Amino acid sequence: MQYIYENFTFPPDQSFTVRSEILEIKKYTALKSHVNFEIALLENCSGKRFIGDHIQDFDGPELVLLGSYLPHCWQYYKAADPLIPTQAVVIHFFPDFLGKELLEKPEAKQLNLLFAKAAKGVLFTGNTLRDAKMIMHQMLYVSGLSRVALMIRLLDVLAQSESSVVLSSPYYNTVESSGEAKKINKVFDYIFQNFKDDIVLQDVADLIPMSSAAFCRFFKRSTNRTLIDFVKEVRIGHSAKLLLEGHHNVAEACYNSGYNNISNFNKHFKEIKGLSPRDFIRQYEDKEKNGIGAQSL
Repeated sequence: MQYIYENFTFPPDQSFTVRSEILEIKKYTALKSHVNFEIALLENCSGKRFIGDHIQDFDGPELVLLGSYLPHCWQYYKAADPLIPTQAVVIHFFPDFLGKELLEKPEAKQLNLLFAKAAKGVLFTGNTLRDAKMIMHQMLYVSGLSRVALMIRLLDVLAQSESSVVLSSPYYNTVESSGEAKKINKVFDYIFQNFKDDIVLQDVADLIPMSSAAFCRFFKRSTNRTLIDFVKEVRIGHSAKLLLEGHHNVAEACYNSGYNNISNFNKHFKEIKGLSPRDFIRQYEDKEKNGIGAQSL
């Protein structure tokens, strides 16, 4: 299988991200890993699970916690109910998202044990799955301290679980010091800090350091996208956040996300989001009015 290193944009006003997505019933052939911890809830699908050196068939729903740089992949074979979409609710976070001091408190002992197990992947079943599923769906509809409170509650449910199993074998070790992982994360950090400015290919390649041509091959192999496409995704993701916050109009979101041309911004926004910026806002407002929520955005 191909290995792909990923990174995720954390909006400036969020210490972790929660999203839902529709899953395609197909055979994925790339193992992914990232520096963030991940909690993944898969619903209405069955297939095969790859976590570290663990491989096993699954019949959803299922809930898995993954640690930093742990390679993982799910292959989806069929939907349990073909009339209902197969979907995932995914949370990305760092263990110290509320500060390192919290993890040093005596009350965090079980939480630290949970994070240690996450290095090999943890599968949750039974009452834990039921309770976590309810909390994760609630998290899609709230923000701010309400979402943080639910996140703490979710982690407590996982930490106290009596129906969990570690997936990878005892002798499996995640290579946190992976050379490629360090390189790609250095690139990600640079882009996230500088996406509002011009990103010059050679400047980014010099971080590794590599020639421009070698860097382009490395980045494509590691992320399955070009540097230009990645920067575009980061900029459009940031602009979408600004639009949904309601404090910026389209032009302001454009110029605060690294674009200096409205026409180019509109083109890229529709390419990434499938809608123009104004239609994107309108769809969000319609869903809010109908009480559907904005998780599909």
